[in-house]
Amino acid sequence: MRSPAFVLPAAFAALLLITGPARAGLFDDEEARKAIVDLRQRIQQVEDQNKARAAEQANSQTAALTRLNEQLAEQVALLKRSVLELNNQLEAMRGEMAKLRGSDEQLTRDVAELQKRQKDASQSLDDRLRRIEPLKVAVDGKEFLADPEEKRAYEDAIAALRGGDFERATTSLGAFQRRFPASGYTDSARFWLGNALYGKRDYKEAINTFRAFVAAAPEHPRAPEAMLAMANTQAELKDTKGARKTIDDLVKAYPRSEAAQAGKERLASLK
Repeated sequence: MRSPAFVLPAAFAALLLITGPARAGLFDDEEARKAIVDLRQRIQQVEDQNKARAAEQANSQTAALTRLNEQLAEQVALLKRSVLELNNQLEAMRGEMAKLRGSDEQLTRDVAELQKRQKDASQSLDDRLRRIEPLKVAVDGKEFLADPEEKRAYEDAIAALRGGDFERATTSLGAFQRRFPASGYTDSARFWLGNALYGKRDYKEAINTFRAFVAAAPEHPRAPEAMLAMANTQAELKDTKGARKTIDDLVKAYPRSEAAQAGKERLASLK
């Protein structure tokens, strides 16, 4: 937009061109000069006012810019302080997090150690319980509960018998009966003790053991075998009469058993 300082001279020039002749007729030279001077003064006043107004506006804008710059400077300073405080807080938080990580790592190690101890203790307890907790076993068609040590002692004695160590088997089975008199293995242990005694040629004790076994457990599935073994032991002692009687009793008591059939065949050789 053009300033009024430039508009007025142009308007004045146009006015002179249009009204020049008429003005010349109306005014004399002195009046014309006064009019021109007066007009110039007015123009100068307008220009001065415009300049003053422009200077005032410039000063106002400068003051506004100054205030804005000051405000911006204050905001920047405040922002810098805020950033500095934030950085300090972040550093403090990093320090706390580092401490927490250290504490967490220590806590993790402590928990792992505690879990290991608990696992070891549980394993130790399980091992102790396994050593004393009764086990379900089955021998000669009979199921019952036996202590782990009881089961181990019986199996060790039988292993010695199967290995042909009749002396150790005899000792182990005898000790087993004394140590575990109410064991579910008792009848089977007595039967195998008779076999161990037979193996070491202690025939009289073998016969006594087989006889005690049959008397105590006549329904035992190995009772027919015990009677046949007793007859064979009697035959080893040349007690043919006793052997024949034992076989007769076997056939009468257990006629359908394999031992009874074997006993009938054995009679043919007993004379």
